[in-house]
Amino acid sequence: MSIKRRTRITPTFSMSSMTDIIFLLLIFFMITSTMVAPNAIKVLLPQSKKQSSIKAVSHVVIDKDLNMYLALGNEKERPVTLAELPSRLQRAKNDSTELFVSLYADESVPYKNIVEVLNVANENHLKMVLATRPPEK
Repeated sequence: MSIKRRTRITPTFSMSSMTDIIFLLLIFFMITSTMVAPNAIKVLLPQSKKQSSIKAVSHVVIDKDLNMYLALGNEKERPVTLAELPSRLQRAKNDSTELFVSLYADESVPYKNIVEVLNVANENHLKMVLATRPPEK
């Protein structure tokens, strides 16, 4: 006499729990990717009524502690001194035909420091754009 099972074991695999985990991971990565800040250096820019449409390839950042950073192309900002700035910008100018450099200076930075960077750009025949933030509405 043979004994028969009442429930049958099916050899199929259910993917529903796996898809739930995949969707949870997808949502997690989508939320965390929006929290990534493009500029790691916090600079409070002065306000301006009119904004420029020129997209600069490189940018110089002067923070409130008068630390200077330079980012060329898609590179991350790296600390730079005023003495090193001309050679680093000249190297970037040789790589591209026309170099636009944007200057992000905190609104508490003395005007003298901004003019020094503008003079370096002028001496090296670079086009520099002052970055500002739009007026608050």
